[in-house]
Amino acid sequence: MTAALADWDFGTAFRLIRQIASLRQEDMSAVTGLSQSFLSTLESGTRRLVNIDKIIPVLERLGVPPHVAPLPVPDSAAQHQPQASGAQSTLLPTPEWESPLDIAKRLNATTSSNIDPTTVAVLEQGVADLVARYEAEGPHRLAPEAVDLRNFIQDRLEGRQPPRQREALFRLAAQASGLLGYMAVNAGRETVAEAYCKEAEALAKEIADRELIMWIQGTRSLNAYYAGHYDQAVQWADAGLQVNPNHPQAIRLQSNGRARALGKLGDRPGAERAIAAAEELSSQHLVPAGLTSCISFEPYGMARTLANAATVHVSLANAPRVLTYADQIDELVEQSDSAWSQALVRLDVATALLAGPRPDVEHAMVLGRQVLEAGGGPPIRSVVQRAGELYAGASRWQDLPAVREYNDALRSWQSAPQTRDLAKSAKMTRPMEQTRRAADAAHSRPGRISSHSTTQHN
Repeated sequence: MTAALADWDFGTAFRLIRQIASLRQEDMSAVTGLSQSFLSTLESGTRRLVNIDKIIPVLERLGVPPHVAPLPVPDSAAQHQPQASGAQSTLLPTPEWESPLDIAKRLNATTSSNIDPTTVAVLEQGVADLVARYEAEGPHRLAPEAVDLRNFIQDRLEGRQPPRQREALFRLAAQASGLLGYMAVNAGRETVAEAYCKEAEALAKEIADRELIMWIQGTRSLNAYYAGHYDQAVQWADAGLQVNPNHPQAIRLQSNGRARALGKLGDRPGAERAIAAAEELSSQHLVPAGLTSCISFEPYGMARTLANAATVHVSLANAPRVLTYADQIDELVEQSDSAWSQALVRLDVATALLAGPRPDVEHAMVLGRQVLEAGGGPPIRSVVQRAGELYAGASRWQDLPAVREYNDALRSWQSAPQTRDLAKSAKMTRPMEQTRRAADAAHSRPGRISSHSTTQHN
């Protein structure tokens, strides 16, 4: 632009100014005082502006700095010299008005954005895609994609956006960090999981997304649970419930957060109250049917709530209740694509079969071996940990061939590259001594449920 002005090429200078400030020729005409038709001829190069009487007012209106202007531009301050001492001035100070071009530049900078609604929609689909693929591919395969997505969102956040688009980016960033936190839990990376959750919570609080904050606290509770910090798991779940105890997200906080941790702590009344609260909330809200992805931002469906209830009663050594809950969700589990859910429910049933006055050790070990032979889906901490707990519960029958065979299969499975690190990090903080104790009401027939599970996987 400086070169164009030096050459008195005002057509090029006007065109550059319009491009920078996103002005139409009509706007430029209003700024300069030149007609639109004259501006058009200047910009096309068919005419040139050479009249000094026209050039100087145009330079003044555009606010061209003196060191860039091709002609001396009168200084407005010099036109109003101070009066002689003692003189009384009746003139008001001349205001320093901005030019329309300055206002247009500021407006353009304020409303400009480095991202458009279409890109936001694509990023939202990227988050949904990670959720949909998670149980089939697992944390180790998907974490790099999630990191790339999170970093791309961060690059956009460091630019400029209008408020609605910026809020959408904050939500996407919080979701991506939350997904990475959940993946780190499943990968046995406790410290990394907590760091991601802290980041996700801070971002969600910036946009006051209460639902997402509750989901994040549920993930922190899950992290504490698998690290063996059951008191802390309850505290994180309670923190989420304080946001809104009647929200659909509270179903997960009650069943997956409070109930399971309280069961590990041996608090039977507290665990059962939490399960009852989750079931009551499920009846009050429209929850998803079937088994949603474990990492989904949706509220828990009834099938996941009942699966967690079964796990709670494993810790409480209540075999009949475990088998009752497993029977209720058996068909949904078998029809789902969730290898993790299938593995975890079968391991819970197998552990329950070790309880009561007539433990079915042979059948429990068969179910456990079937989980190991099927692989249990992509390796995650919960499956590795629960498979180890099953053997801990059967250790007093270690001389039985079925138990020795399960132990051999477990060692082989844990030594595989994909599960070795998880097997090392899984903390068997509470082996299943509780499950070994007999349940008084062990009169239900576990054979139907366990036989059905066996038939499904022969």
